[in-house]
Amino acid sequence: MQKILLPTDFSDDAWNAIFTALKISGKEECTFYLLHAYEPNLLNILGDKSEQRLAAIYDSLSQESQMKLNETLDYLNKNHQNPKHGFKTISRRDGLVNAVKDLQKDIGFDLVVMGTKGATGAKEVFLGSNTVKVIKNLRRCPILAVPGDYNFQVLQQIVLPTDYTHSIQGSALDLPKKLAKKWNALIYVLYASSGQDLNKEQQTNQKQLETILEGFRLNLQEVALKADVSDAIESFVEEIRADLIVLVRHEHSFLEKLTREAVIKKIAFKSEVPLLVIPD
Repeated sequence: MQKILLPTDFSDDAWNAIFTALKISGKEECTFYLLHAYEPNLLNILGDKSEQRLAAIYDSLSQESQMKLNETLDYLNKNHQNPKHGFKTISRRDGLVNAVKDLQKDIGFDLVVMGTKGATGAKEVFLGSNTVKVIKNLRRCPILAVPGDYNFQVLQQIVLPTDYTHSIQGSALDLPKKLAKKWNALIYVLYASSGQDLNKEQQTNQKQLETILEGFRLNLQEVALKADVSDAIESFVEEIRADLIVLVRHEHSFLEKLTREAVIKKIAFKSEVPLLVIPD
């Protein structure tokens, strides 16, 4: 049985992520954990307030958190008629990142699904920052970031960007392969080329990746690197109307070195389709 964590702040973006998780899971047996992490802003509530008053504020936040979780649970139980899906609620007085990391240690989720608004320009400072922080700090669990206005219907085309500079462990792609099999999706392996031929190591890694994905509908694609990696990926995704981007997390990856950009972070902010970040 799959264990999927659904952090929520009860916003429209969070609801969209929940609905996407339910649709993608389909008829698979899953337990969904609805998490609300609340961390009061101490700068706003301290001052001359007594310890008793602070305790009352914490209690109020706790009650509101649990009340909204119960409302979410009631809605799902009434409107989501799938006997293979079960729901549990978790309310935590903690920052979201710490709460997710602690729960991952205790429960061991197979996937975390979060909503994100995306961002442009200076708004990158705050919009979608929670999702990016979780992606940055939760390094051993797949994370699916779902844009708030994305309406998931089917999973027909998956884009897997790579520079072929890393040898990918077969198990790292278990989740994308599982999704591709369930939806009979076409997997595009996308290489953003700077104009140079693949070296021997890259050719070996390319063959290894083809072996890992043997038996799946596969299309190897090469696109010119005109601006930066994230733009090349986004342009290709838009061109073929892809339904999912899969990024394998590598330490100090060539993708980042090549253009000095944090590819995962930029795509998490910019992407108009869901982004699945998986550890290698």
